[in-house]
Parts: sequence; C-alpha cells; structure tokens
Amino acid sequence: MKNHALKYLFSFVLQVVVFTELFAQGSGTGNNSYLLYTILAAISLLILGLLIQVSDNMLGIKARQAGIDTEVHNVSIFPRLNEIVSAPQPDYVSGAPYIHLKKGFDILLEGKADNRMLEVSVSRFAVQPPNFKGIAPIPKMEVEIGAEVKAGDPLFHDKAHPDVKFVAPVSGEVIAIERGEKRAITQVVILADKTQTYRKLTPPDLATCSREELQAFLMESGGWALIRQRPFQILPAQGDVPRDIFISTFDSAPLAPDLNFVVKGREVAFQKGLNVLARLTDGDVWLGLDARGDKAPADAFVKAQGVKKCWFKGKHPVGNVGVQIHHIKPIRSGDKVWTLQVQDVITIGALFTEKRYNAARVVALTGDEFKQTGYVSTFLGANIGDLVAGNLHRDHVRLISGDVLTGAKKEVSGFLDAFDDQVTVIEEGDDYELFGWLAPSYRRPTVSRTYLSNLLFPNEPFHANTNTHGEKRAFVVTGQYEDVLPMDILPQHLFKAILTGDIERMEGLGILELAEEDVALCEFACTSKQPLQEILRDGLEMMQEQM
Repeated sequence: MKNHALKYLFSFVLQVVVFTELFAQGSGTGNNSYLLYTILAAISLLILGLLIQVSDNMLGIKARQAGIDTEVHNVSIFPRLNEIVSAPQPDYVSGAPYIHLKKGFDILLEGKADNRMLEVSVSRFAVQPPNFKGIAPIPKMEVEIGAEVKAGDPLFHDKAHPDVKFVAPVSGEVIAIERGEKRAITQVVILADKTQTYRKLTPPDLATCSREELQAFLMESGGWALIRQRPFQILPAQGDVPRDIFISTFDSAPLAPDLNFVVKGREVAFQKGLNVLARLTDGDVWLGLDARGDKAPADAFVKAQGVKKCWFKGKHPVGNVGVQIHHIKPIRSGDKVWTLQVQDVITIGALFTEKRYNAARVVALTGDEFKQTGYVSTFLGANIGDLVAGNLHRDHVRLISGDVLTGAKKEVSGFLDAFDDQVTVIEEGDDYELFGWLAPSYRRPTVSRTYLSNLLFPNEPFHANTNTHGEKRAFVVTGQYEDVLPMDILPQHLFKAILTGDIERMEGLGILELAEEDVALCEFACTSKQPLQEILRDGLEMMQEQM
C-alpha cells in the first residue's frame, strides 16, 4: 500500500511540474519561475514529511514487536502533545512513566474523612452473593442457620465452580440466610464473637509451588473471591491466567478514602500480596500511583518491589483502575486482565504472613450528615446501622455503601458491600423545586457550572442531597460524556448500540474496556438522566452471553 502511495505521489509531482513549466512558458515572463520553485519546495517538504511519518510508524511497530509498551513509553520521533503542554512532573515521579489526563471532573463535597480512627462497635457481618458478579444467584450453601463458624470457614460455593469458596469474614454464629426474588440468596449474616477465632491455613511456598497449587490454595482459602476480571468485571474462572494484573493505589471518587492512611501498619502484607499476584500471571503487576499531591504517596506504594509503576495526574475518574488500564495497556479482544483493590491485596498477603483469612477493613465514614467523619477498623461486610449508630445529625438521610456515584443505597439493616471501603451519608432529597434551575438556588455541584456560585467559589466543597433535579427524558446527543471520560471511547454511540442490541458495534466501540464505575461520572453529567451504569451492565451481560 505504501509503494502505491509513493507511486501516486510521484505521478502527482510530475504532473504538477509539467503543468507549471507549460504555464510559465505560456506566460512569457521570467517571474513565473519563482512559482515553479515554490511549488517544487512545497512538494519536497511534503515528500520529506511522508517519509518521516512512515519511519515513525515503522519505529512504533518494531517497538511493539520488541515488547515495549508504547502506551506508556514514547518511542516516537516526535514528542507527545501532553509532553509539550503539560505542567512539569512532580519531583517524586523521578522520570517514571507519567500520564496527565485532561478530561474528567472532581465533585467536591463536604464531609471528607479526617485522618483519625473512630471507635465503633459492629456485631453483625454479612457475605452477599450478588456482590460477586459471574456466580449463580443461588450458590450451594455449606452452612445452615445456627452453625458456628470461624473466620475463613467456607459459607457457600458457586455450583459451576465448586472449588471456589466464599468464606466467613468473622467468627460467630450464622443467624440468617436471606433470599430475594426467585429464591436467590442475597446475604448470609453472622453474629460475631467478641473474641475472633480463625481457621488455620497452610499456604504453599511461593518460591517452589506451581501456579496450579497457588490457585488451588487461593480458591480454597477465600482469596480468589477478591479478584475481579476484565472484561465484564466478574470472578475469574478456574485455571485462567491473566495477561496482566492492575491495582490502583488511590481513589479519586467523591469523598474517597485516603489509601495512604489505610495502608499504614500493613505494608508487609501488601508487599506479600503483590508477590503472590506476580506468580499468577505471565505478564506484569501494575500499580497506578497518585501524582496529584505535593508529597509522594506512602512508601508501601512508591517502594513496592516486583511490580511496574505508572503515575497519574488529573481529575476523577483518574483513580479508576479501568482508566489506568486504558492508558497503560488497553484491553484488546481475547485479553483477560485482573484487578484488585489495595485492601484485597493486603488480605491475600495475610494468607501467607499470618496464615489465616484476615478480612480486616479500614472503612471511611464520609458525608456532611456525620457528626464526626474519620475511619473505623472493622471487617468485610460490616452492618451499616452499627457503623453509623449515634453519629448522624438527623434521621432523614441516604445511607450509601460506597461513594455517591457508584455506591448502593442501604437501610440501617443493610451491610457494607464486599468491595466497598467507604460509607457515605448525605441528605435525602425528596422535595420538588419550583422552576428548577431557572430560579436562584443554593450552591450545588454541576458539570455545566450553571450557577453563579460555581464561578465565585470554584474550589469550595458543596452540601449535596439526592435530588436529581430532573427526570428521565429523551436520550439526546450532547457531547457531555466525552468531556468527562478520559478514554478513547465514544460513550454516547456505545450506549445507543447497547440499547439497540448491536453486539458487533458494542465491541468495536470499546465496551470490553469498561465497568460501571468508569461511566458513573457520565451518568452524573447526563442531561437526559439516563441510567448509564445499568445500561452498561446490560450490555456487558449481552456480550458475555455471546463469548
């Protein structure tokens, strides 16, 4: 194809030269020779530019064949645009791979967790099968109501994968096995002992064990259930080997916990978890590091061994692992990558350092409806009512497991979801506003910055409630999604492809790279009030059925 292009270019140049010479002879003036020289100079520059571009493309192809990650390392003849116009890198980056994302939006809310530990007593914990996508809605129970369990004892397993155990986060008595629609099991509730006891484990020797032995141990001990696979954000299948494993060491969501504070005192288990994960892949374990602050993140992240690191700076969703994967090494058709959260890595590491399933969690209490914000030390699946007891300004509030963009609404009888390390409480917004945005109103977060207060106080946090300020309406093309999603994806077209069930178009538009958290900010910005996270999950399930 390139030979044909050069052939056509040479033919075009020859025709231009002949035409120009004939024109110059017909005009009868010597000045027209300047026109000929100008055109020849322009054509020479065009040819030179073409040759440089072809050389640059060949350089990129050779680099990828040599295994160089061209998404991270610039192997081009030319500097990237962000290398020219971006602000200087923080000193602590020290020349490591660095990506500054321009798109996104930070929702500044009141009620960020203070870096202090609060005393909270939690007596009930639950493991919720719906938290683990990819397993049957009615798993096979291994305990009954009234059974006494130790932390790490199996509670149930997936019927399709009986070797993968879902285990108790605490020791105590199983007091409820609750069911939802179609008899699906929604949660297994444990009344915790005052003094915790643990099932003893015998982990394999990392230096000598095979990958199959390591996988078998993680499945039997409960560690496997903490891993999620992309595409589809599901539990990995037995025997799968991921292309790479990714961990984001910071969270940019509204009021997100400070993972530098969370990891304190647990650095050894975190590093051990990274060592375990490195044995599970033929590729690399990647850490996404936070370059937004004036100071370097915790040493547990910066000085982690046996991993590759990439620094990120920008607005939310820069902390999302899916966004980081997209800019480090995107998911292609047929790829499988695994993702974990920091505290899940610590739990996997503790299987080896403590020889027990230690599901301890540091949970952030956030939102301006708390009397005191901060962190509490508890276990996976803690009861929401116990976490917020005696610490709320009023009763008319929305309890959320997670953040305001992706979290789930909970009652006081509900439980923290398995992959959440944050409880957010904000005002319940069930009132109607006269004239809506047309009338002067209180300060509120908005992507469009409609209100004057957004100009007067651009960096001040907002009080928020759950009002959506409008109802679902026609799905119109606005370009809002592209402004807040820092990925080379056309979300508006993708969502419409999902709604029409166009499988091939969905794959071509990049659905395999996305999970719900990646489009949550698009949902916040959506003028049409479309449930984009729900639409994306429907699309992912359609794709999964076809693969």
